[in-house]
Amino acid sequence: MKTLLLIDANSLLHRAYHALPPLTARDGSPAGALYGVAKIMNKILREEKPEYVAACFDRPEPTFRDEEFAEYKAQRPETDGELITQLIASHDLFRALGVRVFDQAGFEADDCIATLANRFAATEDLQTVILTGDRDTLQLVRDDRVVVRAPKKGISETKIYDENTIREEYGLSPQQIVDYKALSGDPSDNIRGVPGVGPKTAIALISKYGSVEKILAHPEDPATAKVASQRAAAEQSKRLVTLRDDAPLAADSLEDLAVREDDLDREAYFSQLGFKSLTAGGAGSGDNVKKAVPQGPPQGTMF
Repeated sequence: MKTLLLIDANSLLHRAYHALPPLTARDGSPAGALYGVAKIMNKILREEKPEYVAACFDRPEPTFRDEEFAEYKAQRPETDGELITQLIASHDLFRALGVRVFDQAGFEADDCIATLANRFAATEDLQTVILTGDRDTLQLVRDDRVVVRAPKKGISETKIYDENTIREEYGLSPQQIVDYKALSGDPSDNIRGVPGVGPKTAIALISKYGSVEKILAHPEDPATAKVASQRAAAEQSKRLVTLRDDAPLAADSLEDLAVREDDLDREAYFSQLGFKSLTAGGAGSGDNVKKAVPQGPPQGTMF
């Protein structure tokens, strides 16, 4: 069976940035997150050899979610300037590794992932693996054909979420994750859900009725009263947490996502950054990235 690896590039860069001490490339530019992602990706491509890979990014423009809900992700602090610099530079990093890069104005990286995952979901003898620290993508899981690989601790310690894993952890199907978040909320995205409905109540209602829409169709049940009284909040929250799969991405065939060697001069690119161990002649060699002036302690391991 062949593998399609879909990468939440923003999630990967954020984790690397906060896990590693500040590092600079040969020219003095920040490179810690780039270095961490380069090492992770090189390991995956070398050892696991996925046939098809795509890296999906957020864009700075407002998305359809921001247009509908002005407070969407409003609680998040501004992104550090050095991380923004590396997010932009990482497009060339992925291209140097032969990986196609996707983003689309008005959509988030998760929507691009949903678009590609669903576009090729019916392909025979193909497993799609979504590499991300964002659990929003759990809604995309289909049996063991579309799974989420979520980091735990270290790249060797990741957890695979297939349909059985999600049912064991949540007691729900992958498709019901959107209903769960619509009711109980998603603090990471500032989506409040239905006031007074917590995770246990949400799971109980969804287990009984199946979805937000079916819960709202039973106002005679006292257990649905809070949801019924906050219909607009429940419906809006579900729209916000549901990933869209209609991003206009230029990938009509799986071969468009095949790992390629010709996008950039890989040797020159990694040599310029000081990533000597990632060049053909540098296996086992030391890298020339340097520690920058510390700006605070690292926030944990890469994963």
